[in-house]
Amino acid sequence: MCRHLAYLGTPTSPAGPLLSAPHALLVQSYAPADMRGGGTVNADGFGLAWLADDSGPPVQYRRARPLWTDDALPRLAETLRSPVFVGAVRSGTPGMPVEEAACAPLVDDRWMFSHNGVVAGWPSSVAGLAEKLPVVDLLGLESRTDSALLWALLRRRLAEGGEPVTEVARLVSDVDRAAPGSRLNLVLAGHDLLVATAWRHSLSVRAAADGVSVASEPHDGDPRWRPVPDGHVVVARRDTTGEVTSTTLPLDERSSA
Repeated sequence: MCRHLAYLGTPTSPAGPLLSAPHALLVQSYAPADMRGGGTVNADGFGLAWLADDSGPPVQYRRARPLWTDDALPRLAETLRSPVFVGAVRSGTPGMPVEEAACAPLVDDRWMFSHNGVVAGWPSSVAGLAEKLPVVDLLGLESRTDSALLWALLRRRLAEGGEPVTEVARLVSDVDRAAPGSRLNLVLAGHDLLVATAWRHSLSVRAAADGVSVASEPHDGDPRWRPVPDGHVVVARRDTTGEVTSTTLPLDERSSA
């Protein structure tokens, strides 16, 4: 399983949670504390996406190698100040490619997306969902991975006018129904919104006056970190900086873990 984190709030540097904090994403890449469902390290790639300004699209930096081998990211992260960013390290599922395009965060001209987990029974289990996508969406998948398909499904629903929080929750519901036992911790972040799900994998949230952070594992010992109960979605918005709501995912039929 992978590890990810996201932040929404007052512009700040991602260098701490990514690299220099006591249990930063860098440490989680080689010494994770809560790898449910298998895996020991997250060495199959990493990524960082952030907003450089309030009007432009996300900027993305990804590599298909262990985070600890990259010399460019430390200096890059130190120079950044962003109100929204998403970071991830990858532990590739057997049978899926190890390539830059497979690394989260995945982005478009508005959103940043990450998936921490695995779709059970991939790919046959979700063939029915995939066939509902326009052919051009399938041909345009960045990588032949479950995460890339989840992102394509969510992007299509958002493009058709879906409300982001509702569509993230609906995606978890649809995929879990099609592929019972899947681990579906998702992050969707944009200019004024951060959405994260806890679905059979670890997630914590920290709400502070200057912003909200979510992470697979807390990157420091701040007592404001709180575990997100399994089966919940957390939502933070720019116009209510420092506040977060946590509600049960509206799923009709949750299969057993």
